[in-house]
Amino acid sequence: MKVEQSGYLKEIKPVLVKLRDRLLVEFPYASLLAQDSTSKNYIVSKTSTGIQMNSSLTGRGFVAKVYDGKSYAEYSFNELSEATVDGIVAAIKERLLPMSDKLPEGVKKSCYTMLADEAVEFADSTEYEVDPQEYGDEQIIAQLTKFSEAGRAYSDKVLDCRAFASYQKYSKLFLSKNRDMEQNILWTSGGLAVMAARGEEVKNSYKGFSVLGGMEVLEEIGKHIGDVAQTALDLLESEPIAPGEYDCICAPEVTGMIVHEAFGHGVEMDMFVKNRAQAKQYVGKPVASEKVNMHDGAAAAKEVATYFFDDEGVLAHDTLVIDRGILKSGISDAQSAMHLGTKPTGNGRRENYQRKAYTRMTNTYFEAGNDKVEDMIASIQYGFLLQNASSGMEDPKNWGIQCMVDVAREIRDGKLTGKVFSPIVLTGYVPDLLKSISMVSDTAELSGSGFCGKGYKEWVKVSDGGPYIKAKIRLG
Repeated sequence: MKVEQSGYLKEIKPVLVKLRDRLLVEFPYASLLAQDSTSKNYIVSKTSTGIQMNSSLTGRGFVAKVYDGKSYAEYSFNELSEATVDGIVAAIKERLLPMSDKLPEGVKKSCYTMLADEAVEFADSTEYEVDPQEYGDEQIIAQLTKFSEAGRAYSDKVLDCRAFASYQKYSKLFLSKNRDMEQNILWTSGGLAVMAARGEEVKNSYKGFSVLGGMEVLEEIGKHIGDVAQTALDLLESEPIAPGEYDCICAPEVTGMIVHEAFGHGVEMDMFVKNRAQAKQYVGKPVASEKVNMHDGAAAAKEVATYFFDDEGVLAHDTLVIDRGILKSGISDAQSAMHLGTKPTGNGRRENYQRKAYTRMTNTYFEAGNDKVEDMIASIQYGFLLQNASSGMEDPKNWGIQCMVDVAREIRDGKLTGKVFSPIVLTGYVPDLLKSISMVSDTAELSGSGFCGKGYKEWVKVSDGGPYIKAKIRLG
């Protein structure tokens, strides 16, 4: 089934058209973005059960963008009717645009050409199997309760098992002189978090799940309760690792963290504008092994960051960032692309209608290769299989990386020994790590259970992943 258009946006569209036409009388370029969104979070643990509207992902609002021949201005609002159209136009003309002449000392005003506005007219929706709203809060909580109880029953060492899920259903309209576009999207994510104890020692294991769709994700969560619980028990037997450089095989979720943190942020081209990314100097040059092909784009995969057009009205792309080890392109919003003299890649995203559009990752991943995972493990004399990525920090200017991994499973003489090391800090210089990739598995996985911030704010849904990769990595 396909996600239906928002009834509210359908009803308000004639007023949006009127506002657009009024703005086009005053300005050579004007566009409107309208959004109607709803989102809910669900969680069940041993001690609590919760259902909550996600306020940052729920709401109705609008962004007007205008061009005065030199620069752009944006005006966001959440009330619109026939009676408010003239007031919005007046506020943009009389209050917003004059602000560009009152910039603080030392801030230079940039001049831009007019955005491209080729004719595009379409409406499309993503698909789902189980609508969260139709399935109902009671059913969702019942399923999560079942998962939580099963996790707690796995072992007497398990203290708790949190089972959780969330969804966002949103509709967006984009109108300009030549564009009339509509998209309706539903994504759902969830996960399990198991806490286990041995004496006073406590360990946690987590696994996230996501789908471009509905509550069918619950079926997948239910299949992995034992895996997550067992990992928590394995961590109770874990040891600290001796710091050093090792041959490692990264599971898809660790590959995804490397793609996202080590390289994805570094090719966000608004960082090129500010000279805060070393990647700007390496376009057209080798930055990785010839086995590495990297993609980003809302059209590059079907996951939680998929959409048909971005928040600036640019159609979704599949951008080939790295082609056989060569850095081919960054990703960009429309404003950054204009500044750099490049084409926008459909990566202009807002946290919500009240926020500015920044260059943001979407579905970011390495392509699958030709190797079998069992052959990759067999090729290692001594090293580790890295699993359960937990967090990471990037340094686009210096290309450093620091990521946390919960599980390192020992490999000796081509076989897993059953010994586990934790916690693991993965560090290094990004090109060294990427150039050391020597094997790439023939299957790839993406997941998007979390969000990505821009400097600890501006949160948007992303997915990342890829195949198993073999590389030399510094662990500590």
